[in-house]
Amino acid sequence: MLSSLHSVLIWSEDVQRLLPFYRDVLGLKPLVETDQFAVFPAVGLRIGTHSDVRGPARDPNRVMVNFRVEDCQTEFERLAERGVEFIRPPSPDAIHIVATFFDPDGNILQLMQDVVPLAELLSAQKTEGGTQ
Repeated sequence: MLSSLHSVLIWSEDVQRLLPFYRDVLGLKPLVETDQFAVFPAVGLRIGTHSDVRGPARDPNRVMVNFRVEDCQTEFERLAERGVEFIRPPSPDAIHIVATFFDPDGNILQLMQDVVPLAELLSAQKTEGGTQ
């Protein structure tokens, strides 16, 4: 039985191109950092060099990595000051405020601020007789 998502692994042709972005620009703290691999346990992210990966992401819309943030606008401004180019500035959808950007390999990343808390959504689903 699946219980939760363990981690997301992003393979790259050159992890050393990605590492400074995730570590220095986004500000994630690696628990493990080698020439070929890095682990960021606080957000369940791993990045590594893979011999079968070449060039930028071919279909960056296929998988998006979403980072939960308390204040999307503040984080957007912090990252924009560090040179991150956003393709979607903070804007609302039904239950989030979302901002979207690329990493150096062309993978799509998003900042996600919950407008409606997850606990509230789950509670409403249970009240309505929904299943997970």
